[in-house]
Amino acid sequence: MATLRDVKIGETVTVKKLTGEGAVKRRIMDMGITKGTEVTVRKVAPLGDPIEVTVRGYELSLRKEDAGMIEV
Repeated sequence: MATLRDVKIGETVTVKKLTGEGAVKRRIMDMGITKGTEVTVRKVAPLGDPIEVTVRGYELSLRKEDAGMIEV
């Protein structure tokens, strides 16, 4: 299954599953990324980390490691 880490700039995807554990998963959910949420990748930093996404109408920066825990 693809993760948010693999999505190209400008693509909009729907979150299928969060694979993190405990506090990490809770932190991602607190940012508004939950199952069924649409996420658009806006920018990726020159070295690939962090990734800027639009979720629920606001911009959010995610570490590559965290984006890898979000299946789309």
